[in-house]
Amino acid sequence: MMFGGAMAIFEGIAALAEDDLFVSTRNYVFEFSLTGWGWVHLILGIVIVFAGCAVLTGALWARFFGVFVAGLGALANFLWVPYYPLWALTLVAVNIFVVWALCTGMHREAGDGRAT
Repeated sequence: MMFGGAMAIFEGIAALAEDDLFVSTRNYVFEFSLTGWGWVHLILGIVIVFAGCAVLTGALWARFFGVFVAGLGALANFLWVPYYPLWALTLVAVNIFVVWALCTGMHREAGDGRAT
């Protein structure tokens, strides 16, 4: 999670700092300014890194929070695909993997507490 969050932070910084790096799209349904997308990715990346640190504590609320923000990260990067396709699809895959890993861990822990 912390790796995916750091990549999102770099994505946000790149969008805020260098407007000519990204493809300009026309007639895109979710068209925001590049600066707006930069702020979305920067803030979401910081929150994902925070959630990754919280997951390391082992708290159950942190896993739920991690699933939620990783899902938001996957959605934000899916909407970012027209601007930078390879980076966006990579982060979608990372965030989906994080959701899967957190949900699988919760399932295994729930199974450990049962009496046999």
